Amino acid sequence: MTVRDALNSALDEEMSADPSVFLMGEEVGEYQGAYKISKGLLDKYGPDRVLDTPITEAGFTGIGVGAAYHGLRPIVEFMTFNFSMQAIDHIINSAAKSNYMSAGQISVPIVFRGPNGAAAGVGAQHSQCYAAWYAHVPGLKVLTPYSAEDARGLLKAAIRDPDPVIFLENELLYGESFPVSAEVLDSSFCLPIGKAKVEREGKDVTITTYSKMVGYALQAAEILSKEGISAEVINLRSIRPLDRAAINASVRKTNRLVTVEEGFPQHGIGAEIWFSCSLACSPSLHTLVCSI
Repeated sequence: MTVRDALNSALDEEMSADPSVFLMGEEVGEYQGAYKISKGLLDKYGPDRVLDTPITEAGFTGIGVGAAYHGLRPIVEFMTFNFSMQAIDHIINSAAKSNYMSAGQISVPIVFRGPNGAAAGVGAQHSQCYAAWYAHVPGLKVLTPYSAEDARGLLKAAIRDPDPVIFLENELLYGESFPVSAEVLDSSFCLPIGKAKVEREGKDVTITTYSKMVGYALQAAEILSKEGISAEVINLRSIRPLDRAAINASVRKTNRLVTVEEGFPQHGIGAEIWFSCSLACSPSLHTLVCSI
């Protein structure tokens, strides 16, 4: 199954199961999505639940947050997460903080999703990774799928979650195919938020990463194995909450940590992981933070 089809099927099944779920964003309806993630949904659910919006991120994101206040479950698609900067006030001040500021009286079950990070042939203002940006904010959950299993299971979890979720896809992964089991294809399938996956077991070094970088880490681990080095690759899946227990357990075994991400080098996810491990694991921990 391709990541594109995994996301499409997750949207379809969750919209079918819950009439309060709806999708909104630029070109999600008539055009069936800029990346065809919403293909077929307008015909199936109609314009009341698949809403084409003007090019006004601040406007339709604010409408989505307001709808979530009133018990609906909006899915807001950004054509690229770089455009979410136009709506960042609604995401942080209106969505992320409302549960806390209302003493738990207001929940905001909304998903903000779309392609994140560098793509092919786009400019610098379209190539940023927002994982560290949004993971900094209390009240938000930040998910970063790699495979079709990740995309399908995590998107279902995000839609069902009572809190605002930032769902960071990767444009270059949409067309990639991954093997999936019958369990993954079941309509009840859902992955837990906040749990990492060990993609490859090893004993000499731990590599933590997420999204498209998981593929590169697995390739690196294969090359290292030919040199007699056993690398454990951890697909974080969830950036906030972060599965510190899984990371620490692996690092206690290997005593070496390499973190890989496509974000900016300073104040990144790798720095957070290193700090967490330095407190929980051996003071002699060897660490390398890689930003690609």
